[in-house]
Amino acid sequence: MAITSALVLYAVIWFMTFLCVIPLRLKTQGDLGQVVPGTHASSPEVHNLKRKAIITSGVALVIWAILATIILGGFITVRDIDSWMFNRMAPLSGS
Repeated sequence: MAITSALVLYAVIWFMTFLCVIPLRLKTQGDLGQVVPGTHASSPEVHNLKRKAIITSGVALVIWAILATIILGGFITVRDIDSWMFNRMAPLSGS
């Protein structure tokens, strides 16, 4: 895996994790009973995005390390996935 591939993999994992972490412990204006005129009741009152971004970075790093180990170690290859699901790739010439 090249450095660019590793960075892209981390970025994808980070954003997917961030989208999962954002709704956790979200306090909306409707929950607190303080709806500002002109806003929706589901608008966040307290969102803690900085804290959630830091948590996301740590969780994404752990997930990335696991996936990078699997990819670099060759435990699961593209051919393995193809043979389990599609069986479209030609066999290796040496096999």
